[in-house]
Amino acid sequence: MSDIVTFGETMLRLTPPGDERLENAGEFEVRAAGAESNAAIAADRLGATATWVSKVPDSPLGRRVVNELRGHGIETDVVWSQQGRQGTYYHERAGSPRGTNVIYDRGNTAISSAEAREFDIDQVQNARVFYTTGITPALSSTLRETTASMLKAARQGGTTTAFDFNYRRKLWTPEEARETLTRLFPGIDVLLIAARDARTVLDFEGDPRQLAHQLGSQYDFTTVVVTRGSEGALAWHDNVVHDQAAYETDTVSPIGTGDAFSGAFIARRLHGDDVPKALEYAAATAALKRTIPGDVALLTKDEVDAVVADDGTTISR
Repeated sequence: MSDIVTFGETMLRLTPPGDERLENAGEFEVRAAGAESNAAIAADRLGATATWVSKVPDSPLGRRVVNELRGHGIETDVVWSQQGRQGTYYHERAGSPRGTNVIYDRGNTAISSAEAREFDIDQVQNARVFYTTGITPALSSTLRETTASMLKAARQGGTTTAFDFNYRRKLWTPEEARETLTRLFPGIDVLLIAARDARTVLDFEGDPRQLAHQLGSQYDFTTVVVTRGSEGALAWHDNVVHDQAAYETDTVSPIGTGDAFSGAFIARRLHGDDVPKALEYAAATAALKRTIPGDVALLTKDEVDAVVADDGTTISR
């Protein structure tokens, strides 16, 4: 039995070397990349056993994804599909003013047809936490129903449900996301959301503290974590807001930072940490991830411990 079970698609990320343009690239660096598997790996590295659940094409590319995730130490429980393809995305790195560009190629993927009945629901119900993100229901109408069913089953089994809102404008509009994701809210215990998404997608107003209070009071969440980029994060729990500053970091790759934060926060709560301490570890893990190429937080708990010990206090009000 795993402490945390995550559900979602993991793609193959293709990145040209250096700041090369995609249209001129002669080679690509290839890595597995997915929000839910990223979070599972971060949680595992912070001391929580993790399993990633998905539907994957029975193809060389599908096996490439699964083998890489297994190499990171997490368990994988996949439905091998004879239909649908392996999702990919292309990542073009660049500084200002060009900026980084991401191009998704994830139409007709194997996971888009995934139904709850295909998975081992006992595994979800025996876990301590079930985790998924707003990316998954954005991929197909089938996955909208599947995500809702998985959350419901987890709740029925007494499993805590955690959900990263994780809005992606290249996948759907704010209106589509709001209509779908708010319907999932009754099945969620712990919500993680960026302040910008609470404003842009949910039409909430106010500073991050006000956003957390509004979300916590309007919906029946146990905990609401609001991230705010370089300003850190805060969490609403038991009607108290705990404020955590961001740690200083030299950014090598920002992609996957939010996933690392989420995985670390959940892992430390499972370990028994209170919300302020879990926030410290999540912020430290996110800072370390920004120093690491790729989407995955390849770090150790000792490294996170060192960052937490060196600096960082959480203010509760």
